[in-house]
Amino acid sequence: MIYLLSVFLAVICICLIIHIEILRHEMRRTADELRRTRENSYNRRLTVTLVDKDFTALASEMNHCLDFQQQLKQKNEQTEQQLKCSISDIAHDLRTPLTVIKGSLQLMELEQDFSLKNREYLRICHEKTDCLKKMADDFFELAILESEQTLVNLSRINAVSLIMQFVADNESAISSSNLIPEIELPEKNVYIMADSQLVMRILENLLNNVLRYAHGKFLIRLEQSEEICLITFRNSVHGLQQFDVNKLFERTYRADKSRQNGGVGLGLYIVRLLAEKQGGTVSASLNNSELSLSVEFTAG
Repeated sequence: MIYLLSVFLAVICICLIIHIEILRHEMRRTADELRRTRENSYNRRLTVTLVDKDFTALASEMNHCLDFQQQLKQKNEQTEQQLKCSISDIAHDLRTPLTVIKGSLQLMELEQDFSLKNREYLRICHEKTDCLKKMADDFFELAILESEQTLVNLSRINAVSLIMQFVADNESAISSSNLIPEIELPEKNVYIMADSQLVMRILENLLNNVLRYAHGKFLIRLEQSEEICLITFRNSVHGLQQFDVNKLFERTYRADKSRQNGGVGLGLYIVRLLAEKQGGTVSASLNNSELSLSVEFTAG
C-alpha cells in the first residue's frame, strides 16, 4: 500500500513538473511573440498553443491591449501628420505677405525725405521682417523634410569644387560680418556620394550659425579618410552661455537662450535631417570655446 502511494505521489510530482515546464515554455514563447509584435509596430497578435482556459484568457486580454496600443499609435501618427501639414500650410501662407512687406520696405528705403530716426525704425522693421521670413522658410522646409517629400538625387560630387563655389557665393555675407574665413582643402579632388543642392543647403545653415556667433575668423575644413569624407565648420562661441553640445542638432534646441539672434533653433536640426537623407551623420564638439560642427559623407 505504501509502495502504491509512493508511486502515485511520484507520478503526480512528475506531472506537475511537466506541466510547469510546459507553462514556462509557453511563457517564453509568449514573451518572444510580444517582442516580435513590438518590433513590427504592433501589427501582429499573440497566438496560444497551450490548451489552457486561463492562459488563453490572458492572451486574449493582452491582444485587446495590443489593439488599443495600435489604435493609439495610428491616432498619434495621424495627429502628427496633420500638424506637419498645418505647419507647412501656415508657413507657406506667411511667405507671400512677408515677401510683399519686405519689398515695400525696400521701396521705402529709396525715399529721400525720411529723418534719421524714421530710417532707424525702417531698418528695425526690415531686420525683423527678415527674421520672420527666415522662420517661415525654416518651418516650411522642416515640414517637407519630415514628411518624406524631399527627393534625394545621389551622385558623385567634387566636394572641393563645391566648397570653393560656396565660399565665393557667400563672400559678401562673410565680409559684411567682419569675418575672415580659413579654408583647409586637400590638394587633390575629393568626391562624395551626395545631392549637391542638399549639400549646399547644409553649408548655408552651418554658415548661418557661424555668422550668428563667430568673431574674427572661422574655419572650413574638408578631410577624407578611407571611405568617409568630413566637412567641418569651426568658430569661437565666447558670446554664449553654457550649453549642451550633444543637443545642438536636436529640433528647437537653442544654444542662445536669450534669443537675441532671432530664429527658432531649426537650422542645425535641418542640417541633421539633410545629412541623414544622404546617408550621412552629424557631430559636434567643444574645445576651449571653439565649437566644431561636422557632417560626414560617404566618399565617392
